Amino acid sequence: MQKYDFYIAGRWRNKDNIKPVLDAVRACGSSAYCFIENEYAGEKVEFKQDGDPEVFMQQSEAMAQDDPLIRKIFEADIAAERAAAAILVVLPVGIAGHIEAGVAYGMGKKCYAIGQPEKTETLYCIFDKIFPDIPALEAWLRERN
Repeated sequence: MQKYDFYIAGRWRNKDNIKPVLDAVRACGSSAYCFIENEYAGEKVEFKQDGDPEVFMQQSEAMAQDDPLIRKIFEADIAAERAAAAILVVLPVGIAGHIEAGVAYGMGKKCYAIGQPEKTETLYCIFDKIFPDIPALEAWLRERN
């Protein structure tokens, strides 16, 4: 498995806000894995890059937890999370993104977020830094590279 500087987590419904973050990370010289670049095809669901994330989410959320496609997506994402040095969560994020942040923290990885938290959460203390916006993230990335 390829190694990454960042595992970028978020939710499919926030895909349009995730792409600029991914582009900024790479433009500043860091490598990244991001789920929005994956395409998935199963018996009941198919997601393509130009597809509607809402349709994909509704279809996948109606699937059984033990569906082979759900397992395939999990395996791809967890392998990439293990291969990354840090996680960058794009807020707002759903339950899965919060779990991914907790997994990364438990693995001893650096945890970052970008965006405005909806409210104060004590467990957001796992984040080493929460960037308010892309320019702040880019400035930090340039300093560290």
